[in-house]
Amino acid sequence: MATWTIANLERNLADGGVTVAHWRVTESETVGDDTFTASSYGTVGFTPDADADGFVAYDSLTEADVLAWVHAEVDQDATEAALTANIEAQKNPVSADGMPW
Repeated sequence: MATWTIANLERNLADGGVTVAHWRVTESETVGDDTFTASSYGTVGFTPDADADGFVAYDSLTEADVLAWVHAEVDQDATEAALTANIEAQKNPVSADGMPW
């Protein structure tokens, strides 16, 4: 199961409106003694309007609020599917590097 978090927020100091949310999603799978991990990091920009209905002051925001904004802009299913594919590729590699000695 993928875990979504907010890594950082950028905001206007004048009105506290969030202008950029930095997000991260991580997924891992343990098989025997091996743990395979994949993650993605991105940003979403916003144009806050302190006079708009539904505006939430910076001090009142929760991570769940901001994640809802991110999920409205980022294709959650496609992002998580890419992480799952990355883990599958780690578990079943088709190429390798190194030297025979």
